[in-house]
Amino acid sequence: MTHPDLDKSIARREFFLRAAAGTVVTAMSGGLYVLSGGEAHAEGRSDGRPRVPPGQRVIEALKPMGGEPGDPALSAYRLRVHGDVERPFELGFAELVALGAVEQSLDVHCVTGWSLLGATWKGVRVKDLAAKAGIRDSARHVIFEAAHGYTANVRRDMALGDDVMVSWEIDGRRLARAHGAPVRALVPDLYFWKSAKWLTGIRFVRRDEPGFWETRGYHNHADPWKEERYG
Repeated sequence: MTHPDLDKSIARREFFLRAAAGTVVTAMSGGLYVLSGGEAHAEGRSDGRPRVPPGQRVIEALKPMGGEPGDPALSAYRLRVHGDVERPFELGFAELVALGAVEQSLDVHCVTGWSLLGATWKGVRVKDLAAKAGIRDSARHVIFEAAHGYTANVRRDMALGDDVMVSWEIDGRRLARAHGAPVRALVPDLYFWKSAKWLTGIRFVRRDEPGFWETRGYHNHADPWKEERYG
């Protein structure tokens, strides 16, 4: 038998006990706050921006956001790294993993209004794949290519950031097919449609090429803190 009122009372008591110890993190009015000594202090990023962009709400698990899935079979997977590079190459899944994975705790923000904070993503940095391919100075943009012709464009300076990855795992578990298995792009500082699911290629180009959503009215850059949702 459950007792909803009692459960709520216990949860409330635990909340304030943790708040007194300064360990509670909560979202209020679009911002993220740490409760310490009975007072709320906004949590920001190292670049001075609030951790939760305007117009976003914090959720506890990654949401599947649609799209036409690619082949989830690891044995069939190929990632092509090509374009304006000196040494284009292709990798199978095992070869990709063998390059040396990194794990990072990252926040992601969907254009529909939700944010997932602090999930641990595992994968290979795009900048390391770019170095392996010998990216040319003339390459100014990166095109993430995915199943069924989907593409997403990202400026070179953002795509080669330390936190931009080709990822196959979240919080210790392989990506579900709905989330892009076996491999997806991850560009945490742009709206999540830029993080192409079912990734098949990374193409470096000299001229920008707006992708699937960008050619349908979505913003070409997609900065969540500027609320760059639509063009």
